Amino acid sequence: MSIAPIALDHADRRAAAKLVFDGVSKRFGRGPESVLAVQRADAYVGEGDFLCIVGPSGCGKSTLLNIVAGFETPTAGEVRLDGRLVDRPGAERGVVFQQGALFTWMTVLENVAFGPRARGVPAAEARDRAMAYLEMVGLKSFAKRYPYELSGGMQQRVGIARALANDPDVLLMDEPFAALDQQTRELLQEEIKRIWKRTRKTVLWITHSIEEALFLASHLVVMTARPGRLKAAYAVDFDSERDPNVTTSAGFTSAKREIVGLLREESIEAQRQEGVAT
Repeated sequence: MSIAPIALDHADRRAAAKLVFDGVSKRFGRGPESVLAVQRADAYVGEGDFLCIVGPSGCGKSTLLNIVAGFETPTAGEVRLDGRLVDRPGAERGVVFQQGALFTWMTVLENVAFGPRARGVPAAEARDRAMAYLEMVGLKSFAKRYPYELSGGMQQRVGIARALANDPDVLLMDEPFAALDQQTRELLQEEIKRIWKRTRKTVLWITHSIEEALFLASHLVVMTARPGRLKAAYAVDFDSERDPNVTTSAGFTSAKREIVGLLREESIEAQRQEGVAT
């Protein structure tokens, strides 16, 4: 098992894509103090793909996700979902951030049911849907608890259940496991892979962890230092592997070495930029 390079401008992938980044650029601010965060990004995400984006700090990974979410508007280019222009937030895109961002005054069940209820789903149906997703993430017995009674990993699982309860077409995950300890993070990576295989949702996942990206992704994109451009793209086949020990295999180690090599010079450039900025 290994990774295989794919062309960033692959015509067949574009034609079949569910989510299309077409020449996306994003500049923050105006004048000489403005910052070009992302430059001419082109990428294609197919139906049911799990796309991971990796890159050095400040390269625009989260900016791209926020544009897909509709929280930011590109300065140039566009994003299309199922052929429709993305220009605002929408229920067809579920977002999970680094922190669970749960409503502290609501129970776990109420948090997960909130989205469906806000969309007009009857209370009983919303509750049943919420319970089904809590069972999926292994938290059905915590339905009546409040967020402060849960560990960080459990709160993130509630956040994932809440996003799934809205039945979005695309899940947008912005480093959702970044703040967790290594053991919890690895267990949740296995959990999210299991959920993805069961639901076959299209996923866009932002991470700094090359190992996490290789373990989860069906496709992987490497970004340059700011302004973030797409440097390379790969098809990944470790996503089909059920054994978590795949991360110690020769193929996985070789793939990780290749991505580390691509990112090293970009990370050095990102550090140089930070030094200049200070």
